Amino acid sequence: MPFGQLARGAAAGKLAAMTTSSTSAFDGFLLGIDGGGSGTRVILADTHGNELARVGGGPSALGLGVERAWQSIGDACQRAFDAAARPFEWRNCALGCGLAGVNNADWLAAFLGCAPDVRALRVESDAYTTVLGAHGGESGVIVALGTGSIAASLDEAGVCRIAGGYGFPSGDEASGAWLGLRAVAHLQRVFDGRAPEDGWSRALLAQTGATDRDSLVVWLCAANQTTYATLAPTVFEFRDHPDAARILNEAGQEIAKLVAALDPAGALPVALCGGLAAPYEPFVPAMLRERLRAPRADSAAGALELARRAASAFAAAGRPAR
Repeated sequence: MPFGQLARGAAAGKLAAMTTSSTSAFDGFLLGIDGGGSGTRVILADTHGNELARVGGGPSALGLGVERAWQSIGDACQRAFDAAARPFEWRNCALGCGLAGVNNADWLAAFLGCAPDVRALRVESDAYTTVLGAHGGESGVIVALGTGSIAASLDEAGVCRIAGGYGFPSGDEASGAWLGLRAVAHLQRVFDGRAPEDGWSRALLAQTGATDRDSLVVWLCAANQTTYATLAPTVFEFRDHPDAARILNEAGQEIAKLVAALDPAGALPVALCGGLAAPYEPFVPAMLRERLRAPRADSAAGALELARRAASAFAAAGRPAR
């Protein structure tokens, strides 16, 4: 399967079963890597899928640069091996990566071109690894809500479908960056006198470090999706503010639209995933809230499944799975 292509067919399997499948001809370690705009999560496991360490690191979304992505991944992997008291060598590792931004073919090619000399590697969308982990390889829908956002579904045949996730600022509805962009608009209105100063604007001032209109413009010129996402917590903190409440209710409707696009019959279980999942639950429409289920596992666990598949391919072929 080409890198970046979503898994098709029955090969998706059941996550629990996959982690116990044989990789006996692979004598290294498995690394499951979940990379987004706010951070990286890594699970280190042995060839039987037994977890040895779980750590976090800096952002590794491809839109922030592939060199930065590999730096964050490498640093986190080193910490994982340190935590497990094992020596770290890339050539002993099979990596499964669920990354934001792999749908951009140029970014993906550049990422693969910078890859270290690993034993085996498989790269997919973080949406795929999220739905794989959340429903244990079974049918279901997820909406991943972090710095960015994307929705995915997995059917009984293992076919994965995607909705949203077109990227900030035109897409990524209900994401942290989406919230932050709307939050800073409130601060702009306060600076101009179009809205009165209030607790929310003072919190935004503290977060941005702006003191006047010109310093806010400097902040805006330097801001990227990760920077905007740092303002998202203020929207939830001031949920009783009429503008913040409007934004959160709009976000809840956007989440419902993403789910409906993938499951118009409303028959599949739905999991909200990512750092904003829990804060958003009260704001999704009631009918959708009734269908919400807690994720069985996270995207890093789904990525670990990709690592196991890459290791199995290596074991079967006797050469790196690329």
